[in-house]
Amino acid sequence: MAQEGFIEVPGGRVWYRSVGEGGIPLLCLHGGPGFTHYYLEPLELLADQRQVIFYDQLGCGNADRPEDVALWTVERFVDELVTVREALGLERLHLFGSSWGGMLAQQYVLDRQPELKSLILCGSPASMIRWVKDCDELLAAEPDEVRRVIREHEEAGFTACPEYQAAILGFYRAHVCRLSPWPAGLERSFAEAGYSVYNTMNGPSEFTVTGTLKTWDIMDRLGEITVPTLLVGGRYDECRPAHLEEMHRRIPGSRLEIIEDASHLCFAEQPDEFTALVNAFLASVESP
Repeated sequence: MAQEGFIEVPGGRVWYRSVGEGGIPLLCLHGGPGFTHYYLEPLELLADQRQVIFYDQLGCGNADRPEDVALWTVERFVDELVTVREALGLERLHLFGSSWGGMLAQQYVLDRQPELKSLILCGSPASMIRWVKDCDELLAAEPDEVRRVIREHEEAGFTACPEYQAAILGFYRAHVCRLSPWPAGLERSFAEAGYSVYNTMNGPSEFTVTGTLKTWDIMDRLGEITVPTLLVGGRYDECRPAHLEEMHRRIPGSRLEIIEDASHLCFAEQPDEFTALVNAFLASVESP
């Protein structure tokens, strides 16, 4: 039986959903920022062995959507995570982060040094500077006309234009989700995303980062992470395997898994393989 409800956090209320029971809980942080928990629905497959909890971060999905853009900071989202954990009484915890959610998880671990059983980072960078560089290289594989449309619309500030949105779709289908059609949860995340959060912190697209996160970089601090850590991503992920490999080298004792024939949403593209490797990792962490 699923449990759902609201939690008061700095700036408003977030909405959570809990499925499964028993075991050491797994708390899942969605990406974006502002992209809702819906695209993480494949992770409910993990709920046959433990409680799995999702929440819509402030500004998107079922959470409140305050208009104050001053709320959209990494520090406030860390405070939000702390509040959610306390409200749900999650003393023992595995923490999962997808994309921005993994960035948030890393910042939480580094700044608050919480007690965690493990940390799972899925397609999550440690440097947005490197992310942009890598995405530029991936974007270079797009046709000249597509890159021209993208460049001209960004220079003019017309990124809400349907022509721009159509031009970026090829990149998304190659490096964000390679399934056709896209899962309903991903479509719903796009429909109910908090674009105020996304545009303020990230920018107009996955590969054009103009927001407050554009200089976010904790690569040199990764050696401070002592929690058992699994890094996982897809072979065609916009968070490229080489980026994850460097993170793996810097996080002591971490594990790295690259899933073939998958991209940023590897858990949706290859759910059986992803579920098996995560369950194996969690079991190894929990064993005496």
